[in-house]
Amino acid sequence: MTEIDKDKMVSDTAALDDFNRKIVEEFRANGGKVGGPFEGGTLLLLHTVGAKSGKTRLSPLAYLTIDGKMIIIGSYAGAPKHPAWVHNLRANPKAHIEIGTEAYDVDVRELPDDEREATYPRIVALAPVFAEYQAKTDRTIPLFELTRA
Repeated sequence: MTEIDKDKMVSDTAALDDFNRKIVEEFRANGGKVGGPFEGGTLLLLHTVGAKSGKTRLSPLAYLTIDGKMIIIGSYAGAPKHPAWVHNLRANPKAHIEIGTEAYDVDVRELPDDEREATYPRIVALAPVFAEYQAKTDRTIPLFELTRA
């Protein structure tokens, strides 16, 4: 897999959907492991309920573990708007995830401002690309904790 054009993914939903579909297929075919730009990273598949549509939505996402907490980051590669899954989780803070070969329901909690401010530098220390994403946007990139339901 070649370097991904993150700006294209944000502006072209068909390209993003195709990219995500391929990641999901590779994830499921290889017990949660994927190559290319995500090789060696921690990935999960997040199933949410669409805030407007009520339909199930699937998003492959990187996650990090901070102090034993599973954290997902609403960076959208530094785009000016939040990814759709952020709106879905704010409307319905429950989800289903796949990690490796496991799948289970999770409760979702958006980190309040003070906790987010304390946690984001730790995320950047583990994955420096998130500093670049925050610098590209005026919005505050939200963080969400996932806890097994």
